[in-house]
Amino acid sequence: MDTSAAARPEVEVRRSKRRRRTVSAYREGDRIVVLIPASMSRRQEAEWVETMVARLERSEQRKKPSDADLLKRALGLSDRYFGGLAIPESVRWVENQNARWGSCTPIDRTIRLSARLQGMPSWVLDYVLVHELAHLFEPNHNARFWGWVDRFPQAERAKGYLAGWSAAAKLEAPPGDELD
Repeated sequence: MDTSAAARPEVEVRRSKRRRRTVSAYREGDRIVVLIPASMSRRQEAEWVETMVARLERSEQRKKPSDADLLKRALGLSDRYFGGLAIPESVRWVENQNARWGSCTPIDRTIRLSARLQGMPSWVLDYVLVHELAHLFEPNHNARFWGWVDRFPQAERAKGYLAGWSAAAKLEAPPGDELD
């Protein structure tokens, strides 16, 4: 039995009389919406839906690194900005962090990143990782901590991006820090 169809999200096809040749797809909540010209046959529709859903899912997958990818990325950032001082045991995505972008437990050397970061620019993800990596050897948000974090060249830009995203989503940043 093919389980890939069962795992596929609901697809809604919207035909448009104004569309002549273009086909596009995007996510709307839990479903995928495929926009096609009204003149397409049912066979063409089926082919385009399959193509566009696959294309969208591939694109989304590229934007969602695995936990193993996150660990590898964190180790590279540690080497680059901290001389390898920060070695996490694990880095993983979590769905239950809605008020924080990331968190770190220095005792067991684990880093958790909010799934809300998936699909954000890579430099924003890297900034959050650098921030959490710095907690592995400096648990407090003191001047020393920020000195380490600010080694990341796009730190201020990423802080602004996350603050803007939070404001647009009407989320309040935790007092004293936008990450943890």
